[in-house]
Amino acid sequence: MTKRRDFIKTSVTGAAGLAIGMNARSYASIIGANDRIILAVIGIRNQGTVHINSFCDLKSSKNVVIKTVCDADERLFPPAVEIVSKKTGAQPLTEWDLKKVLDDKEITAVSIVMPNHWHALATIWACQAGKHVYVEKPVSHNVWEGRKMIEAGRKYDVRVQVGLNNRSSQNIIEAIKFLHDGGIGEIFMARALCFKARDSYGIAKDSLPPATFHYDRWLGPAPYRPYNEKRSHYNWHWYWDTGNGDTGNTGPHQLDLARWGMNLNEHPVSIQSAGGLYGFRQEECQPPTPGKMVYGGVETYGRDKTSQETPNTQTAAFKYRDGRMIEFECRGRYTNHEGSRGQEVGNLFYGSEGWLEISGSAWSAFRGRERTPFAGSKERTEGWDGNHWANFLDAVRSGKNDDLHADISEGFYSSSLALLANISYRLGRSLNFMGEYEKFANDPEADTMLTRAYRRPYVVPEEV
Repeated sequence: MTKRRDFIKTSVTGAAGLAIGMNARSYASIIGANDRIILAVIGIRNQGTVHINSFCDLKSSKNVVIKTVCDADERLFPPAVEIVSKKTGAQPLTEWDLKKVLDDKEITAVSIVMPNHWHALATIWACQAGKHVYVEKPVSHNVWEGRKMIEAGRKYDVRVQVGLNNRSSQNIIEAIKFLHDGGIGEIFMARALCFKARDSYGIAKDSLPPATFHYDRWLGPAPYRPYNEKRSHYNWHWYWDTGNGDTGNTGPHQLDLARWGMNLNEHPVSIQSAGGLYGFRQEECQPPTPGKMVYGGVETYGRDKTSQETPNTQTAAFKYRDGRMIEFECRGRYTNHEGSRGQEVGNLFYGSEGWLEISGSAWSAFRGRERTPFAGSKERTEGWDGNHWANFLDAVRSGKNDDLHADISEGFYSSSLALLANISYRLGRSLNFMGEYEKFANDPEADTMLTRAYRRPYVVPEEV
């Protein structure tokens, strides 16, 4: 039997058959302090553009260059190429087939900014190809494939960073240290907030995909269904086949802070979640043309009927073995705020001696019932608040997982909270979870939702 250190195993499943005869461990180890890191960004819309800009800004300070931009939609190439060209003076290659990107032995690392249903398989393929990976949150579309991502990163000895950017914020690091040092006493509960008002994304009939859109590749592991513009770019967040709703979109950032602040490095033992899709008309009507353009480059239509599947209002409660709790709340319609800073997206921590709030990268701590904070963040100079992309590149050079601020394992435990909450919501009942086995207690129906049926040949392998 050939040892894994001799060459990367070729996957036995169709499109996963990336026959790359190179030693991932030795390939990773040759990146020295003076060697250029050659990067590809896979998924170049919206957040992908953020990644492109962020890595371009590090061209000189971190000696990194974007060689290739990759997306299943070729219409997105010109603006991405323009950004790289203007910022770095070098024109990147374009490619719609991520397998060809991973075949390129010059590429050191990839930044994966694809829809959620692609995160796991793209990461595993990249690890098998000896590439370091920066992958957006949530780490995966379901819990089982997240564990496979950890296994792949460890097996091929590559760095896998998760896009939980708060982990690199100096103010947030300071707040977490304050909590861990007993700043508000013994913490018994944290509350994660995601209040993002969203209008209806509308409905549309199935149609043919644009000629420049490689739709089968975009679907990847998801079940086949006809193309529909309301299930495609950005809107994929709101359908179970491809997304995880706002609980799995913004939620992982705040759930990660809650878990980190409470120093909970394990799965919860019980999960209860409820909610629904509220505030929209049920009858079809003629939407305004055009609708209101919002983030994501998509149109919204006020309170009109929507084909969205995921809830816009959701609460979840996670209880841990020691009795401590994390609460999560998502409000997608009109709402009040919480905390002294009027948080819409943020965190609240409750301890035996007081409470602490995090809003953005600012934080304040309150003693007992006092209304004036006794500790908190200070004004920082430009650049103080850290750079998550720079941290990834530094860890690629050091070859140490411990240097990553958001290693795949951390991202997995935080993302799993959102994924477990969605299982409870979809089943309509509370669940008991055995974290050591990553299975539910005597609940085969819930267990089936820890993974999915993969569309061949886009199969996440049992053996990575």
